[in-house]
Amino acid sequence: MEAAEEKQTAKLRGRILKSHPVKLTALLYLKQALLKERYEMCRELISIAKEFGAKESEIERLLEDPRRTPR
Repeated sequence: MEAAEEKQTAKLRGRILKSHPVKLTALLYLKQALLKERYEMCRELISIAKEFGAKESEIERLLEDPRRTPR
């Protein structure tokens, strides 16, 4: 039963990603901007991601990524 559930979840994720390519792209660009410390771009990227359906939790997850450490 678990394999069937995993298959269903993967299918749903694929559908969500296909239906929101701009959101996904904005979130990826936000992640890159954060990693490269280009914070001036972040506000605009967050706005675009939200406009196309990004949830607060998705954005917060990127902003609080433990791999980014202050220098």
